[in-house]
Amino acid sequence: MMKGGMGNMMKQAQMMQANMQKAQAELALTEVEGIASNGLVKVTMTCSNDVKRIQIDDSVMDDKETLEDLILIALKDGKAKAEATSSAKMSGMMPAGFKLPF
Repeated sequence: MMKGGMGNMMKQAQMMQANMQKAQAELALTEVEGIASNGLVKVTMTCSNDVKRIQIDDSVMDDKETLEDLILIALKDGKAKAEATSSAKMSGMMPAGFKLPF
């Protein structure tokens, strides 16, 4: 019977889970900026995809279709940056060779 080994694994798993929760809480506060067309539209959002601000340059205000496209591009850019930031933070917490199931 390997009692000690199992207890250690549980402790490690609990510590890892606590670290992941802490990282997720930090990511919820970490902001990234999605940018479209050299900054004509900027979207500020957290790494948990909570949009905080949208800034729109006056020059695109009169072209509704372009503006809608730029907002989508900025949102996608922000989401990609949020995912990259999250991945980098989470991968730094995993033991080497440990793969997340998602």
